[in-house]
Amino acid sequence: MDEEDWFEANRLNWDDRAGIHAASRTYALERYLDPNHLSGVVEFDRHRFGDIQGVAAVHLQCHIGTDTISLARLGANVVGYDISERSLAVARELSLSAGTPAEFVEGNLYDAPSRLDRTFGFVYTGVGAVNWLPDIDRWARVVSELLDPGGRFYMREGHPAIFPLEEEDGRLVHRYPFWHEQHDPVSWDEDVSYTDGDGRIEHSRAFEWNHPISSVVNALIGNGLVIDVLDEYDFLEWQLVPMMVEEQGHWYMPPGLRDKMPLMYSIAAHKPD
Repeated sequence: MDEEDWFEANRLNWDDRAGIHAASRTYALERYLDPNHLSGVVEFDRHRFGDIQGVAAVHLQCHIGTDTISLARLGANVVGYDISERSLAVARELSLSAGTPAEFVEGNLYDAPSRLDRTFGFVYTGVGAVNWLPDIDRWARVVSELLDPGGRFYMREGHPAIFPLEEEDGRLVHRYPFWHEQHDPVSWDEDVSYTDGDGRIEHSRAFEWNHPISSVVNALIGNGLVIDVLDEYDFLEWQLVPMMVEEQGHWYMPPGLRDKMPLMYSIAAHKPD
């Protein structure tokens, strides 16, 4: 298989997830009928955004648009961009029913500069995004090309230290490599998603890549961005392994392991004038 095959498999996989996620309690789309509601992700991260009122913004890999709509509710003129057309159909319907305007554009992440044909004052990459991309330097180049001079970038992502882990008999074991070549993805074949509900994924095979923080930071710097803040966190937005416990909408390792490893990180950066 080559890159085109990987992207097509992942596109079909996320097309299948769209309806499952839209119907789930995890995403709880009915909450967005309240015009003041923000996604938990955006609510947590907003202190790092700065003022985005009236700012042209793009949300890369936006999925069904909950974070995109939340950015719009903070005042941004926002475009959501994603490879999955079914996900975008859900996002457009959510935008309409929630009464929060946003634009949604379909395309491969690496094609975003040509597909969007404009630049932005704020580029946002949400949780669980860059692991679906084989080449982190090309991703950073896209971010840089989409940013206006002086524009800001923000991302929060699962920590690469947890990517190799699985739970076996109540213990964490290293099952997958931390470092691997972009042409050697980890392949999954699972017919359930990370949300609740009984829906099944028909196109169950998907491909992911682990990107060390050093690779992400160096790619952003190498493509002209200045790193402003790098943070690490002890929680996740999803349940990575069965032993994790949910507290106030976040997933933590159980007592005894909670202070042993980082689970997420975030980066705030800007493109110099």
